Formats: sequence, structure tokens, C-alpha cells
Amino acid sequence: MMRLSLVLVLALFTLNAQAATIIPSPPQIAAKAYLLIDADSGEVLAEQNADLPLPPASLTKMMTSYVLASEISEGNVSETDMVVISENAWSQNPRFSGSSLMWIEPGKDVSIGDLQRGIMISSGNDSTVAVAEHLAGSEQVFAQMMNSHAEKLGMVDTYYINTHGLPHPEHVTTARDLATLANAMIKEYPEHYAIYKEREFTYNDIKQYNRNSLLGEDPTVDGMKTGYTKEAGYCLVASAERRGMRLISVVMGASSPRARKNETRSLLNYGFRFFETTALFEAGQELDQPRVWKGQVDYVPVGILDEAVVTLPRGKKKHLVSEVAVNSNLEAPLAIGDEVGTVIMSLDGETVYTGPVVALQAVEPGGFFARIWDMILMWIASLFEV
Repeated sequence: MMRLSLVLVLALFTLNAQAATIIPSPPQIAAKAYLLIDADSGEVLAEQNADLPLPPASLTKMMTSYVLASEISEGNVSETDMVVISENAWSQNPRFSGSSLMWIEPGKDVSIGDLQRGIMISSGNDSTVAVAEHLAGSEQVFAQMMNSHAEKLGMVDTYYINTHGLPHPEHVTTARDLATLANAMIKEYPEHYAIYKEREFTYNDIKQYNRNSLLGEDPTVDGMKTGYTKEAGYCLVASAERRGMRLISVVMGASSPRARKNETRSLLNYGFRFFETTALFEAGQELDQPRVWKGQVDYVPVGILDEAVVTLPRGKKKHLVSEVAVNSNLEAPLAIGDEVGTVIMSLDGETVYTGPVVALQAVEPGGFFARIWDMILMWIASLFEV
């Protein structure tokens, strides 16, 4: 049995109600795969082939920099630590020929902070190997660390062979996994994510510019990473924030640098124009005070333990309807966080959010006679239940 209560009615339908926003289909994106999500709600706003494993090229460095940020955060390494560059990590290593480089030299000391910018801004293949060797002893072991982090993040269709993204048939990821990784970097290591918006980096008297040209054209874009190989095509993972709403876009396999930029811009503009993300409930928000039996108190506040957000068509928030269903026979003891019901948010008759309703206050068992009396009252109440 459930106790039903309409605690929020945000939809008032009248003859003069404003017409609903018409949401057009997403733009046609010329790429092998793409994805657009809201960073806070996780809502997918546009996608095609988002789970298709593809070569990531230098988008691989997003994971290299994520692992490095994790190691710095855990205190295993510091930005000021100096790394001795090996012959393997030398920019003149033949396997790096024709690829993006930081231009580091063997035998010289380079700080972790410089190598981090060499990865995130200059997209240096050489700097990824230097970091891998310093943190894990070899690039192969570091790749295992990358795969371990990918597994923890739920990147189920990703597998790393190397730290930089030069082609290998087993080295693949998906648009959806890249969005997951981008979101993790943004939320877990914001101070490191901020490096992605830096426009240039100079090392060894060589100034290199961030290849994400959207940074100079759209002030709301603050990351993230470009990539290119013949096998992968032109790729770009980008994130932007407008009016408190953050979107993440992934474009893989575009035909040119201009195409990946324009397709990314189209996705972001579509998302911001036609959708909005709103907090449905604040963390700890009380929704009801149902009867609780056999406890030291007769009523308990229940609600949402964590903030709940949802992405909706723009202008539709006022049409939301919320219904809370709470278990009718709640009994002590109750701990904070114990699930006692469900909240359902609907829009135009369709469910857009379902979440648990929990006890917001602990309830200890009542005394012996109080419990006996409540048992009698519960029995009497049951006689009238239909």
C-alpha cells in the first residue's frame, strides 16, 4: 500500500497557456559518430553511432591527462617534480615523425607541470611517454593504468594500447565513453580541466597554440581536446557553459579541422537553444511528513537526499507535475537515508524523472507500551483499508 500526495503541482493548464516549445530534430552532423549530453543531468540531446568503437587519435590524451591529474591529486606526484627525458620519449623518436610534439630532449629535466601542458595544450606525443615512464616505469604499464581508470568510469567500449593515440587496431573508444571521461575530468579535477582552455604554451622557445579553435571564437567554450590521424579523421571533444548549463559534445571522424569545429558548434548551439537544465529538488528538500509507527515521534520528514536535476525542452519547466508515493505503514526504527517511497516527475503525461524518497530524520523505536498501542492502531486502520 502506498500513501499518495501531490506535493508539487507546477503545471497550470488554461485556455491561454503559452504554446509549448517545438523541439526540432538535431542538426545533421557530418561525422562518423557524435554525441551531445548535458553534463549535470547526463541527458543525451543528440547522438549517432555513439557506441561505435573508433580510433581516438589524440583524444587518447584526455585519459593520459586524467590519470596524471589523479596521481597529482593523490599526492603521488607534484607539478614541480622533475622528469628526466629518455631516448624513448625524445621528440626525434622516429615513431613520432609527423605527429604533434612538445619538443622535449633526452637527458634534460622537465617539470610535471610543463609536461602536463605539453599534453593538454601542445598535444605532444613525446610528453605523454615521458609522463608514462615517470609514473609507471613504462608506457605499457601506464596503458594498463589507463584501462583501469576507464573500467572504473564505466567506459565499457574503450581499450588503450598507448598514451598518445597513434594508430593501433586494438586502440579504440566511443563517443559515449569520451563524454563520460570528459565529464569526470570536469567534475573531479576542475583545476586541471582549466588547463584545457589555455590558448598557448611555450617550451624550449617554441610557442604552440591550442588546436581547439573554438576557444577563440566562443567565450563559453572552455575545453577540451582535438585529435587527428588518417585512420581516425578529425575529432573534437568540447565543453561549454552558458547560463549555468554545461554541455559536452563529441565529434569523431569529421573530414577537416573546419568541419569538426563547425559540427561541434552546431551541436552546442542546438543544445543551448532548445533545452535547459533545472534542479528539481535541492539536497535535503522535504517533500512530506508521513505517519511513522512504533517510534519516539509520530511523523517523520521525508524527501530527497541529493540534488536532482533534469534537462527539459526550453520553457517546459512550468508544466512539470510531481507526485510522491510514500509507504503507508512506516515503522521505526528509521535511519537517515532509508528509502520510504518514490517521487515521480512527469511532463505532458510522460515520466521525466523517478527517484527515491528517503527519511531525512532518524526515528528511534518508541517504548514498549507505545509500540503496543501503535500495533493496535495499525490493526484498526487495516480494517478500513480497501
